[in-house]
Amino acid sequence: MLLCAGYSYGAPKTIEIKVEGMTCPLCTMTIKKNLKKQAGVLKAKIKLNTNTATVTYEENNISQEKLIRAIEEVGYKGEITP
Repeated sequence: MLLCAGYSYGAPKTIEIKVEGMTCPLCTMTIKKNLKKQAGVLKAKIKLNTNTATVTYEENNISQEKLIRAIEEVGYKGEITP
């Protein structure tokens, strides 16, 4: 684990989120843009054909609940898949 200026950075985590309500490529771009604005999100890949968002994030900087909220803020429903 890397320590810098009092902050600890663990290994990035990746989760898959089921997204409801996407109908077109603009939907995927809107979700991706909002996710990538969140502090702690390193990568976001949104797939319309599977209705999923795969997000790589820093667990110390953002929670899974905040990732869901970021999807819901732009009008879609998100649910973490097991």
